[in-house]
Amino acid sequence: MDSVLISNDARRWDCLSLGEVMLRLDPGEGRVSTTRQFTVWDGGGEYNVARGLRRCFGMRTAIATALADNAVGRLVEDCILQGGVDTSPLKWVPYDGVGRTVRNGLNFTERGFGLRAAAGCSDRGHTAMSQVQPGDFNWPSILGPENGAKCFHTGGIFAALSESTALVAVEAMDAARGNGTLVSYDLNYRDSLWKSIGGKAKAQEVNRKLVRKVDLLLGNEEDFSAMLGVSLNDVSDDFAELPIAAYEEMLRAVAAAYPNLRLIASTLRTAHTASRNAWGAIALYEDKIVHVPQSKIDILDRVGGGDSFASGLLYGLLTGKPIEWAVRCGVAHGALAMTTPGDTSMATLAEVERAMQGGSARIAR
Repeated sequence: MDSVLISNDARRWDCLSLGEVMLRLDPGEGRVSTTRQFTVWDGGGEYNVARGLRRCFGMRTAIATALADNAVGRLVEDCILQGGVDTSPLKWVPYDGVGRTVRNGLNFTERGFGLRAAAGCSDRGHTAMSQVQPGDFNWPSILGPENGAKCFHTGGIFAALSESTALVAVEAMDAARGNGTLVSYDLNYRDSLWKSIGGKAKAQEVNRKLVRKVDLLLGNEEDFSAMLGVSLNDVSDDFAELPIAAYEEMLRAVAAAYPNLRLIASTLRTAHTASRNAWGAIALYEDKIVHVPQSKIDILDRVGGGDSFASGLLYGLLTGKPIEWAVRCGVAHGALAMTTPGDTSMATLAEVERAMQGGSARIAR
């Protein structure tokens, strides 16, 4: 495996993400089916990475996305702007008045607690971002010398939105590679997105092509199995025990199948209850295994933990930190992100560094 190389050229952004930004409606401690009020958050698998890099780590990030031009779309935009993410590549699509042809995505998600698992109900058909086509984004301008990014990030959620979004991902990846930009991809398998368009067979057909254009690949054991057909052996269905030798075997199998990859990382999660997990990570870099053992963490809202792992890992790589530091940063940032509500990180860099050093939760004042 070759080393990760970050361009030293002047670039407008440290990281540019491509993906859908949805409006999450959160019932707090209640249930979606019985609540009478929701808190609104912004969120999206690819977007959360850019937002975490900006808000926690102070990096310059942007989001390439599309929104229907109505009050809901403007609310999503306002949330993005509050997160400090550049919306220059955002594409506005005219709204038809009722959403027959285009709309903005909604995601109803409850956090879960104890024995009650977190659960989501998406309402995202016919969204503006699901209908983007090759040529809708000016990649030579966005990723070329006129602007440019050190890292381009997208993932399997965006690729699953429609036939055309996978083509847009290919177009963007080719532009990124042509401009010396690191390509990062989170497999992020979602059964609800793939089941009506061909299921796991289609997911593997699409993602096996995309991963051949990737430098940094992220996921978990289900993602690698469902999206690439690389299984994790010797693990029970409840993932009560996660044998590291089996994970190493899985990562090396992925590396052998995709020699273009420079780094492969998997989060390690055992959900004892919805509010108590064991959390860690393992990565393969330069043919060596980097392992951050699981530790037990308390969870308020697990959504976005993997995305925050990705942004912490990318921060370490973009700033030239050792790979061990980068993986530990990802684990710490993911853990902290799951202690606050919403999809996106509310952590600070100082808190991440404190967690990496084993700092306690004693009050700081």
